[in-house]
Amino acid sequence: MISFFSVAAIVILICMTLLWVLSVFIKNVSIVDLFWGIGFVIVNGIYVYLSDGFYFRHVILMGLVVIWGLRLSIYLAFRNIGKGEDFRYQEFRKQYGVNRYWWFSFFQVFLLQGALILLVSLPLLGANYYTQTDELGVLDYLAILVWVIGFVFEAVGDFQLSRFKRNPENKGKVLDKGLWKYTRHPNYFGDAAVWWSYGIFCAASGIYWPIVGSLLMTFLIVKVSGVSLLEVSLKNHKPKYQDYIRKTSAFLPWFPKK
Repeated sequence: MISFFSVAAIVILICMTLLWVLSVFIKNVSIVDLFWGIGFVIVNGIYVYLSDGFYFRHVILMGLVVIWGLRLSIYLAFRNIGKGEDFRYQEFRKQYGVNRYWWFSFFQVFLLQGALILLVSLPLLGANYYTQTDELGVLDYLAILVWVIGFVFEAVGDFQLSRFKRNPENKGKVLDKGLWKYTRHPNYFGDAAVWWSYGIFCAASGIYWPIVGSLLMTFLIVKVSGVSLLEVSLKNHKPKYQDYIRKTSAFLPWFPKK
């Protein structure tokens, strides 16, 4: 199992180093975000390739991870076209200065994201490594159901938000229709659900500790780079957001308050 992880770590290190070199040439660190989804596809592909046998759970996991990862990276690519570098990285650039920033970005952006990809993908490592049969159990079907629910929330939530933002009449307004009526962050909820489905696949294979990867992803989404960070910005820029907070669930989908 350690050998699987080591191979994946070497590949991710190479990918992140090449991406960093590219970012130096184009002077845009935001390209690292496009690799987030693809990175998991690569890591899972390595685990499947190194596995002893190729069973039905491997096939299902590969398909689900590819669909999720490619959709996310393609969505982020189209969303960021023509928008320049993300404001977070611009702030880092101002803070550290041009000369120091590139080395900072290598360690604190690219290598950090690479490490997170490896840690979050632990359920994929466990599920692929310990699968030794073509038989599927109740947990496998539960995992598929949770994945479908999560993927729908994430993909549809992203689509509804993108469509809302494209309409200039919605500037300054709050999206509270569709899935956004039931949770303030349907896309983030969906993302977390997808990763819990991978944790369930891991449990179905008979190993439980790698599910910490699902916990880590949920923590990152809720407390670090997702919900918490976005809520602060929205509260400051959209006066009506406070009313939206009052009546709408923060994360888990639920019926709005009247």
